[in-house]
Amino acid sequence: MITIKAVNSQKALKQFVTFPFSLYKDSKYWVPPIIKDELETFDKSKNPVFKDAEAWFFLAYRENIIVGRVAAIINWLEVDTQHIRKMRFGWFDFIDDTSVSEALLHKVAEIGAENKLDYMEGPVGFSNLDKVGVLIEGFNHIGTMITWYNHPYYQHHYERLGFSREKEYMENKFPASNADPALFIKLNDLIKRRYGLRELNFTKTREVLPLADEMFDLFNETYSKLSSFVPITNIQKAYFKKKYISFINPEYIKFIKDKEDKLVAFAIVMPSFSEALQKAKGKLFPLGIYHLLKAKKKSKDVIFYLIGIHPDYQNKGVTAIIFNEYYKTFKAKGIEMCFRTPELEENIAIKQMWKHFNPVIYKRRRTYRKSL
Repeated sequence: MITIKAVNSQKALKQFVTFPFSLYKDSKYWVPPIIKDELETFDKSKNPVFKDAEAWFFLAYRENIIVGRVAAIINWLEVDTQHIRKMRFGWFDFIDDTSVSEALLHKVAEIGAENKLDYMEGPVGFSNLDKVGVLIEGFNHIGTMITWYNHPYYQHHYERLGFSREKEYMENKFPASNADPALFIKLNDLIKRRYGLRELNFTKTREVLPLADEMFDLFNETYSKLSSFVPITNIQKAYFKKKYISFINPEYIKFIKDKEDKLVAFAIVMPSFSEALQKAKGKLFPLGIYHLLKAKKKSKDVIFYLIGIHPDYQNKGVTAIIFNEYYKTFKAKGIEMCFRTPELEENIAIKQMWKHFNPVIYKRRRTYRKSL
């Protein structure tokens, strides 16, 4: 007998956040979040996404033992402004028992139907800066701090319960040595002269922060045409600046400006924190912060987190400037492997951007949908 209970206390919310710690306790590939950060993500007084979104959290119990969880989400910016009548769901974890996954998704469907939405899709977060997709290939690779990991049986639950494929995402990797400077040094000089562009490099976080709002505006322009896109609001910009920018090595942030001092491209790379997070076991103290700071300084693996290029400059070789700057940074730091975040299979432009580096697809993930 499966019982579904709404999360309505801080204690229950912590149980919601920590359930995967027991579900994946024997996995060497799962990367735990920092519990405090996860709790703040779901705190309506701290996360400004709740200005435009609602969320309901549910736990599944069998004989008073937690066996599953799900977050049901409505992003009203998406529904009312973009007229995409979608019921989102994410943070969806469960034991290998279809009665558990079915009961949890039934609660999501109920909320969607009550709000007269057309379909449900998941796993997704509140916006494009959240984690996305259920892993369907690549289970024997360690996860990252910006993706969900899951057991192989998850995919089969969606399909048994009548969900159909919605979006496909790929994760690629390539050795840093594949970024042969011969591919972009000459083009870098040519493009800069042709369009009057210049690169901005940083050594301190305080140098980046004044330009962060302009970067988020460019992010909105770059990705606005993708089917899954929800724009970042002004209030979210301040939140993301505080949450992310101070955590990223400033030398891993690259900006490109034109002759009128307008930002036309940016890229953000992060050191891999996967092994450090596994050692931290969800806690910053007493030793978690030490492992994270060590990874920030010494990790030889990096993750290309975000790249944004103004539509007027796409397919004009601007990435040559970005990669030229990263080549110099990576060489100085001895970077060995480059990983990329999940990218939509339909995003042809992003595939073209990386093709010269001979990337290898090592993971695939997917979102599923079902009509309401």
